[in-house]
Amino acid sequence: MKKLIDVYPYKIKNGVPLFLIFKRSSGKIYANQWRMVGGKVKEGEAYWEAALRELKEETGITPTNFWTIPSVNQFYEAKTDSIHSIPAFAAEIDAKADIVLDDEHSEYKWIGVEGMAPFISWPEQRRLIKLTYDILTDEFLEILPEWNIDIS
Repeated sequence: MKKLIDVYPYKIKNGVPLFLIFKRSSGKIYANQWRMVGGKVKEGEAYWEAALRELKEETGITPTNFWTIPSVNQFYEAKTDSIHSIPAFAAEIDAKADIVLDDEHSEYKWIGVEGMAPFISWPEQRRLIKLTYDILTDEFLEILPEWNIDIS
C-alpha cells in the first residue's frame, strides 16, 4: 500500500496563524480542489523526509520550523479498498517567503482558520488545520519538543 504524507504550511501574521492552501491543477488527482501539500513517500524515505521534500517541490520553500502534528489524517478509499492513515506535519513559513508553484497547482492563498470552510472539503483536513491552529494559539497548548523535527 502506498505511504502518504500531508503538510500544513502556515505563517504567523499579527499573532494569528494563516494557512497556505493550493488549488490542484486540472488533469491532476483531486483536480480543482483546494488542499494542503501532500504526496507519496519514496522507497527508503522517512515520512518526515517525504513531507519536507514535497513542501520544497510544491512551494520552493524550506520552513523555519517543522514539526509533527500529533494526529493523523485517516480515511477510507473505496477505489482501492484501503484505509489510509496519513501522518500530518506543520511547517512554519517565513512571512516574506516567495511561493513558487509547481505544475500540480494552479493557485495558492492564505486563509485563516475561520475562513477555511468554503475551500477545504475534507473533514479530516479541516480538523487538522483547527488542531494546528489550537496548538499555536491556545495558552495551555504548545509544540512539544518530541514533535519538533530538526532539519538543519
